[in-house]
Amino acid sequence: MLGRAGGSGGMMDFRKLMLVDDEEGVRRFVGLSLEELGYKVETAENGQVALELFDEFRPDVVFTDIKMPVMDGIELLKNIKKRSPDTEVIMITGHGDMDLAIESLKYDASDFITKPINNDVLEFSLDRAKERLTMKLQLKEYTENLENLVEEKTQRIVQLERQNAASHVVAGLSNALSDAAQSVETGGGLFNELPCLVSIHSQYLEIISHNTLFEERLGNMVGANSFDIYSDRDSGGNACPVQQTFATGKGQRSKETFIGKNGEEIPVTVYTAPIPGNDGDVELVLDISVDMTELQRLKDELLTTQYKYQRLFDEAPCYITVQNPDLSIAEANRRFVEDFGEAAGKPCFAYYKHRDEQCSNCLIEKTFKDGQSRQRETVVTTLAGEQKNMLVQSAPIHDASGTIVQAMEMSTDITEIRRLQDHLTSLGIMLGSMSHGVKGMLTSLDGGIYRLESGLQKKDSVRVEAATKTLKSMIGRVKKMVLDILYYAKSRELETDAVDATQFLLDTADIAAAKADAACVEFVRDIPEGLGTLHVDTAAMSAALINFLENGVDASDRKKDGKVELSAQRKGTDLVITIEDNGMGMDPETRDKIFTLFFSSKGKRGTGIGLFISNQTIEQHGGTIEVDSTPAQGSTFVITLPEKPGQVAA
Repeated sequence: MLGRAGGSGGMMDFRKLMLVDDEEGVRRFVGLSLEELGYKVETAENGQVALELFDEFRPDVVFTDIKMPVMDGIELLKNIKKRSPDTEVIMITGHGDMDLAIESLKYDASDFITKPINNDVLEFSLDRAKERLTMKLQLKEYTENLENLVEEKTQRIVQLERQNAASHVVAGLSNALSDAAQSVETGGGLFNELPCLVSIHSQYLEIISHNTLFEERLGNMVGANSFDIYSDRDSGGNACPVQQTFATGKGQRSKETFIGKNGEEIPVTVYTAPIPGNDGDVELVLDISVDMTELQRLKDELLTTQYKYQRLFDEAPCYITVQNPDLSIAEANRRFVEDFGEAAGKPCFAYYKHRDEQCSNCLIEKTFKDGQSRQRETVVTTLAGEQKNMLVQSAPIHDASGTIVQAMEMSTDITEIRRLQDHLTSLGIMLGSMSHGVKGMLTSLDGGIYRLESGLQKKDSVRVEAATKTLKSMIGRVKKMVLDILYYAKSRELETDAVDATQFLLDTADIAAAKADAACVEFVRDIPEGLGTLHVDTAAMSAALINFLENGVDASDRKKDGKVELSAQRKGTDLVITIEDNGMGMDPETRDKIFTLFFSSKGKRGTGIGLFISNQTIEQHGGTIEVDSTPAQGSTFVITLPEKPGQVAA
């Protein structure tokens, strides 16, 4: 298992690590282990991303895989050493990459470890990096302080006095350790109360005493060799911590494995302390070992639990985000990342609504204020441009004291449910919303017929012509409404004809021109000759294009210089039709919803069905629509149609 961050670095914090690996699993679980042990960890999926994070994060040690896309580990190592020669870089390699791992040592890599990553090997590599970095910093400090040597010489007397005082303290500690050793030998006192395995070892590497717990776990080992209690040391030549303490005169700390009296392995953390004799030489060694079995079990259980809940979080059949009080996303599940992109640290509205500012009716903000869960429906757009109806719910997340520290937002895709519900109920809604329009058109038809009859009776050609225009206009509107109802009420097969594209567009423009003239909006046609043949359902496609043109007129009729332009050109076998206006434009949220059934930005003047059906018509013909719009500057619709409905537009 890994040791705690910090250690005995002395001259450095040694808490900041960077983990670079293109495997998400490695980044997640190795990073999680390091964070649980107190390290501050940043992760990156390749060398390029790691370099972008490096200057801001400034890690003490970088673990990097060798083989990665975009920038591999060797190139990352070279770049890091150019920027920060003192940063330690440990290479992670597969068994087949040993040549590359050895090559990395030429570029001053401190070590390399192989996959799968063993925690003990990882810790040993960290300890070596820590020692190497500490030595570098010490050497740098000594070099930088060379000019202070003269002053240090003058303070030598003071230092000697301090050392003399320290020697008295050491002597006192030595006596205390001797008393402790005696208490172990007599089988009583403090060490029998400690929940640790305590033993005393002679300079002949022989166990001369141990406490009761030691005997309960390992058996009576008095007289045995010091190294006999270890599972991986079977001779005095393979130095155990006790032998190292005798050899160096310094206490040791290490992770070891003892052999229990029933042959079981017991993971322990060993702490040794030298006990000097009267002559100052190490006479005995005190070994205090902490049984890590329960701690290891709890850590394994914690990791298992965390992994289980991470899987539940990622595999939930909905989008889940955890958000901070500033509305930035702290965490998002896998489904959210797949459809909306990496979102950590960025606001929710930038992903769901493609907005630059906070939504006016933010559920999360309200949940932070009053701690209540809320829900509402909305429409969002994925990275792939797919629009989805979502049921969004918010819920507070409390800490142990009951304070709301974060909030969770869960969004369920109800697009198919809404589509089915709309299909079952929309006919009644549609007929109700159109009833007043039908009544008005019938009234206009009655008036037109009356004026026509009156003109015929009086032989007034002007009155007859005006009445005829009114009747044609009303008949066109009735036809359009009936086609809208038919298209939505049931699937209608296309009735295609081969038509001259230029003439078809000119005829369509003539129908829309009347509304533009009445609204005092300039209507520009840029329809060249020779656009070729187009196979379309003329009634359906004409109605769809007129919808776009009339919406452009409605959007521009409030401007003095209102303008709508219809243009067309051939690109290969495709016909590209562009409808552009300089009207009020749309914000991103409105733009994303314009093809949604019953959505209208016109208020009571719109039914919300026209553009929905126009979009369906163009899709039926195998075409596509691209929308570009800016508030107060206008909108542009680019419609691309294949030569025949069975084809797909390029």
